[in-house]
Parts: sequence; C-alpha cells; structure tokens
Amino acid sequence: MKHLLITGGAGFIGSNAVSYFLNKYENYTIINLDKMTYAASEKNMASFKDNPRHIFIKGDITDSVLVEKIFAEYAVEGVIHFAAESHVDNSISGPDVFIKTNILGTFVLLEAARKAWINKPQNRFHHISTDEVYGSLGETGAFTEDTAYAPNSPYSASKASADHLVRSYFKTYGLNTVITNCSNNYGPHQHDEKLIPTIIRHALLKKPIPIYGNGKNVRDWLYVKDHCQAIDVVYHQGQAGECYNIGGNHELSNITLAKLICEKLNHRMKNTDIDYASLIQYVPDRAGHDYRYAVSFQKMSNTFSWRPGTSFEEGLSQTLEYYIQQYTQSTKLSDKSVTCY
Repeated sequence: MKHLLITGGAGFIGSNAVSYFLNKYENYTIINLDKMTYAASEKNMASFKDNPRHIFIKGDITDSVLVEKIFAEYAVEGVIHFAAESHVDNSISGPDVFIKTNILGTFVLLEAARKAWINKPQNRFHHISTDEVYGSLGETGAFTEDTAYAPNSPYSASKASADHLVRSYFKTYGLNTVITNCSNNYGPHQHDEKLIPTIIRHALLKKPIPIYGNGKNVRDWLYVKDHCQAIDVVYHQGQAGECYNIGGNHELSNITLAKLICEKLNHRMKNTDIDYASLIQYVPDRAGHDYRYAVSFQKMSNTFSWRPGTSFEEGLSQTLEYYIQQYTQSTKLSDKSVTCY
C-alpha cells in the first residue's frame, strides 16, 4: 500500500483530487492534511470520509513538528500539495497569512520531504500552482511554461515564491519535484466566495450580481475533474524538475460568463418575474486586476496526449445543478461576502 500525502484535501480542488485518487487507485492510502479554514468543509469529504484508505489529520502545513511526524509515522511516499490561501481580494487586504501559508508552508513540506526521502529518489513532491504567477495577458497569446513570472497580487506573488522554492529543492537537493500551473477551476464543492457560485447564489436570492470594472476581464475555465486527471498524469509520468501548464481551452470574459449563467438559470428555474441578467451590477474594479489569463497546454498534449475532456457546456450544466441543489435546499441561503472578477 502506497501512502500519499494530500494537503488541503478538504478544500475545493483537493477534495475532488482525494476522491479521484481513492476511486482510481486501490493501492493508495491517502493522508489528508487540512487546517480546516473557512474555505474547507467537512461536506466536501462526505463521499470518502469513511473510506478505510483515507486518513484525515486536522493540522497546519506550517507546523514542522506535525508535518515531520506525519512523514515518519505513515512512511509518506508522495506529496500532492494543494493547501494554500487563494482569495485574491483577501491577499490585498491581509497579505500576511498568504506569506505564511503559501511560502512558509511549502518550505516546511519540502524540508520534511528532503529529510525523509534521503536515498529515495522515486518519491515525488507535486506542487499545485496557478497561472496567476505569470501576470496578465493582452488580447492575444497564452502563458507557456517558458513565460517569465510577473505576479501582480500578494496571492500570486506568494504562489510564485512557492514555485521557486520547489524548483530550488530540485536543483539544490535533487528532490523529485514537479509543478503544475492551472487556469481557473470550476465545479462542485467550490467555495461560495468564488465567481460562479456567487453568480448563482445572488441570482437565486434576487440580489445584485457584482462584476468588477467593465466585466471584460478574461479567464480560461478548467473543469475540476479534468484538472484531477491532469494531476494524475503529471504525478505519475511527469519528468522530475519540470513544470506543466494545465488549461481548460475555454476563455470567457466575466460579463459573458455571468450572462450565460443567468440565461441558463432563467431556463432551468422557469422564473417568471425576473430576468436574472438584470441583477448584474458593475462595481469598482479590484486593485491591480489582471486583464486576461490564458494557458497553453501544448506541453501536456505533446508529452502525455492530455487535453481537457469535459466541454464547458457539460461542466457548467453539472456545476449549476450542484449549486442549485445546494442553495435551494439550504434554509440558510444568505448574502455572504463575495468575490468579483
């Protein structure tokens, strides 16, 4: 039985990954380390919390004593590192926790792996990062693995710093590392603060749907299950020391996405007294707001013949159904703090 440490496994992408690996690999025991901050949820783990091959540990990745104990006690043979503070607005108003979790936490994990894996070059450290480390694009082009880093927010700067630490541990210590940088994920279990859940929730509440600036900022959308499949491929087949970009091949401006979701909700909810799109409201732009992200996954395609397998139409439909069920069944549907894009 192989012991795989997944950090942040109660969060959005992490919980989807834990479920994916448990379902696909019967020879894996997953040690799920999560601090259970506001962005994590026990509900995200409902489908696998009682799985005998899932071990949940509540703890902080910056706690070096705990992390080293986990490596020793469970003879950890691999790490997939999701745990991170990821809310850009929060990084602007309070960057300190981003520096601590995203940089120091990654360092603690790398050090524990380096110490535990002496003479074990087969053991792998897979760091999950973001396309935001590359900065912002204009109207054309796409980020590649050779794009120079140019982070524009404390969040993206903290992730860029973590990426550089991971690279340094490969170059300096020979640690078997890989890095993946993904575009915007969407799908079940995403936190309410993110764009797609916010649009759906506010529409159902018949509250203003906030969109930053003129809404023309562009994002590339990647369905979370496609992301998990790509992580699987890179973790098992990627070349040590390499970075791989994972994109969804579906760019949309934020206003186009909002109007599309409202249109689908109009049809799905058979609403007769309001056009959900009428709720869209432009709000003052975010400081340092990146205009466009687009990720080329050509390296993934050339190396592994990987490409996203879920059409945006299918992925969005599944996502809408999930959140409609979550929100309409909740007796506490409320106007929570929101993130715009």
